[in-house]
Amino acid sequence: MTATLARLCRHPIKSAGFEEVEAAILTAGAAFPFDREWAVAHAAAKFGREGPGGWVSRMNFLRGSGSADLMAVACASDPAARTVTLSHPRRPTASFAPDDDGAALVDWLRPLWPANRPEPAFVTRHAGQAMTDLPEPFIAVLNLASNRALGQRLGQDLSIHRWRGNLWVEGWEPFAEFDTLGREIAVGAAVLRVEARIIRCRAIEANPQTGAFDAAILRGLEDGWGHQDFGVYARVIRGGRLSRGDAVSIL
Repeated sequence: MTATLARLCRHPIKSAGFEEVEAAILTAGAAFPFDREWAVAHAAAKFGREGPGGWVSRMNFLRGSGSADLMAVACASDPAARTVTLSHPRRPTASFAPDDDGAALVDWLRPLWPANRPEPAFVTRHAGQAMTDLPEPFIAVLNLASNRALGQRLGQDLSIHRWRGNLWVEGWEPFAEFDTLGREIAVGAAVLRVEARIIRCRAIEANPQTGAFDAAILRGLEDGWGHQDFGVYARVIRGGRLSRGDAVSIL
C-alpha cells in the first residue's frame, strides 16, 4: 500500500484548540505554519507580560496534562487576520485576535482550568519561535495505523486530536514510524528528516470531544509495546507545499 498524507492539523494556541487544514506550505527550518503561535501563561510563569524572549518550558503555560477540559477546545483560525474562533462543549463559541484580545481569551479559558493550579494570566508569543514542547522547530509526524492498533488494544476509538500532531500518514504498518529515525521522508514537495520519538504525557488520555480523562493510553502503550512514545519529530530540510492525499516516501 502506498503511504499518503491523510490529515494535516495545527493548534494556533498551545493546548487550547485543534483544527484540520487541507494543505500547508512548509519552510525549511521552521515549525508547522500557524502552529502554537500563542500560549497562555499562568500566574507562576517564570517571565512577565513582556514575553519569554524565546523558547521556555511548557511548565509556564496552561497545558492539557493539567486540564482535560482544555483538550476539548476546537479551533477555526484565519492566519491572515490572525484570529481564532474557539468552541467547547461547555463554553460559548467566541472569536479572538490573541495579539489584541488576550484578556478576553484568558477569561474564556479560565473556567476550563482547575482552581487549584496557578490561574491563567496572559497570552504570550515570541516572533519566529513556536510555543512547542521542545525548542527545535520540529513537526510532529504520526501514523494512523499506530492509532488504530492502540485503540484496538484499549477497546475504544481514539481521536487523532488527542495527540496534537501535525501530519498523519496512512499506509504504514503500526509503529513503523519509529523505523524512519535518522532518515528523510518526502511529503508532497517537502522533505523532512526524522530526528526523535515523541515521549507522551497524560494529556493524550483526555477525550477531545468531552474534555474528560477516559483512556489509559500511557499504560496501554507500556503494556503493548514497552514504551510511552507515539509519533516522531521531524525537521523540514526542504520546504514546499503539501496537501491531503500527497504521497509519503521514505528516502
